[in-house]
Amino acid sequence: MNHYTCMLVALPLAGAAILLFGGRRTDAWGHWLGVLAVLGSFGVGATMLSDLLSRDSEHRAIHQTLFTWIPVNEFQVDPGLQIDQLSVCFVLLISGVGSLIHIYSVAYMAEDPDRRKFFGYLNLFLASMLLLVVADNYLVLYVGWEGVGLASYLLISFWYHKPSAATAAKKAFVMNRVGDAGLVVGMFLMFSTFGTLSYAGVFAGAAAAGPGKTGVLTVMGLLLLLGACAKSVQVPLQAWLGDAMEGPTPVSALIHAATMVTAGVYLIVRSNPLYNLAPGAQLGVVLVGFVTLLFGAFIGCAKDDIKRALAASTMSQIGYMVLAAGLGPAGYAFAIMHLLTHGFFKAGLFLGSGSIIHAMHEEQDMRRYGGLRAALPITFITFGLGYLAIIGVPPFAGFYSKDAIIEVALADGGARGYTLGGAALLGAGVTAFYMTRVMLMTFFGEKRWAPGSHPHEAPALMSGTMILLAFGSMFSGGLFAIGGTLPHWLEPVVGAHEESTHTLPDWISTTLALAVVAVGILVAYQKYGRSDIPRVAPVQVSALTIAARRDLYGDAFNEEVFMRPGAQLTDALVEVDNAGVDGSVNALAALVSRTSNRLRGLQTGFARSYALSMLAGATLLVAAILAVQLW
Repeated sequence: MNHYTCMLVALPLAGAAILLFGGRRTDAWGHWLGVLAVLGSFGVGATMLSDLLSRDSEHRAIHQTLFTWIPVNEFQVDPGLQIDQLSVCFVLLISGVGSLIHIYSVAYMAEDPDRRKFFGYLNLFLASMLLLVVADNYLVLYVGWEGVGLASYLLISFWYHKPSAATAAKKAFVMNRVGDAGLVVGMFLMFSTFGTLSYAGVFAGAAAAGPGKTGVLTVMGLLLLLGACAKSVQVPLQAWLGDAMEGPTPVSALIHAATMVTAGVYLIVRSNPLYNLAPGAQLGVVLVGFVTLLFGAFIGCAKDDIKRALAASTMSQIGYMVLAAGLGPAGYAFAIMHLLTHGFFKAGLFLGSGSIIHAMHEEQDMRRYGGLRAALPITFITFGLGYLAIIGVPPFAGFYSKDAIIEVALADGGARGYTLGGAALLGAGVTAFYMTRVMLMTFFGEKRWAPGSHPHEAPALMSGTMILLAFGSMFSGGLFAIGGTLPHWLEPVVGAHEESTHTLPDWISTTLALAVVAVGILVAYQKYGRSDIPRVAPVQVSALTIAARRDLYGDAFNEEVFMRPGAQLTDALVEVDNAGVDGSVNALAALVSRTSNRLRGLQTGFARSYALSMLAGATLLVAAILAVQLW
């Protein structure tokens, strides 16, 4: 079975190569090749899962070394692949949900003249993400990490004729480079400390390091966290996500549900042996998740663009995952559980938004929707099931995973536990508010359509994928949670789930969570369900609404704290270069030039001048010799 592991990456990578280098001759069938390539990866992943299930829990890992790469003195990294309980979860999510998004895209991009290129980029995206999660060392992970960054840039800017799309892609690319720098420096520190970049070597070295290396491990963990913040849109590197909605809607679904933004969570959970030995780094993870889950939730309350509202939701939900991962062995499995359930309902919500936008002739402002439940019945039902899942209504998927994170946060004990649990509960209530707002503004109330609009249901390929994802929104949470299925499955990788001594009764945390969700729904209904919604956003609003509309001033903060000082520093360095470096070189050149001009005057061309010069020189030489002799 080992030799099949590389096929997970090879199939979509081959699809990307054929579609991108095959040219227009592949236009007629290229999109189906892209679909088959990803379905092939899903089939290989399912076979891998079957193989793992046939083994006992201690031997559920498949390793494959491809070839020797970069042997330089003591530094040698072999591209190795690894399938274990954690990576196979990501493989099936990436290839499974990715396949459905590919199928949806066949219809969604049917009229686009560059559809073949679009599918080539999608294949490249999935190949990079699959490489990231099946790598057995940090350097190969980094190759996939950068491939994901490149593919996201190409897909966000796919409609590059729109200046907003080109700008959004550059913004995402630059902000991710900041995080990537953290990951790279962290890898340098790993090699200088442990002499290896393999997971097994780094984790064994960390375990053997002892208390004297706690500071180094903390720095490593914080550098990895910086990389995770950029990929998984966590504060302070979250500002690129909303603008990334300029790409085609299937790209948004892929980024938010199955690829890019899940990479940071994977990095943290995969590196759990490091974080378990570095409490300071764990605290950093907790704080980032704590801030981001509230940050994204409040932003989502004020967005009228349906895709931007869902993007803010992703930021918040990833915050829940990061918070859980920061709680150590008590939370690792639940972070992954929420990531998997989120993959289903968030993909369904984004594809549903694509169906709505398609029906409304590319209109994305929810203030110009209303009353769409009758015109788009399948979209209404599937989107509604995703809505119930994300707000955590039982027995839908999000109830099991988000409720588990809230329980673990509350059980952390003391003031910290109540603070984290309170934030998680508040986030659940705010999520219920803004998602109910999305439902009411889109599907209920009076029609606010543009004159001449005649919305209609999406084609069968689009509707069919939304229906399949709706089943995941309904049943995946119970499948993972009942009987502790997923925590038990992940135990060999992330450690046994640790019950806190401060654990509250389950019914208390569940009741609290459902209560705040109910409050969020009621508040949204009072505000948006019982009054007319203006087609133009009101101007006279609270300061919090203004801040949320401006993404809580994330861009303004980056501009004032980083961009402007950076530009001033660059200008100063340019001045130093111009006046110092270039100035000294230019001054030397001018001195040589002036000196040569003076010396050139001695070259008169007259023999008598040269004879006189020779006589003067000989006289000076004789005088010097006589002076030495007399001395």
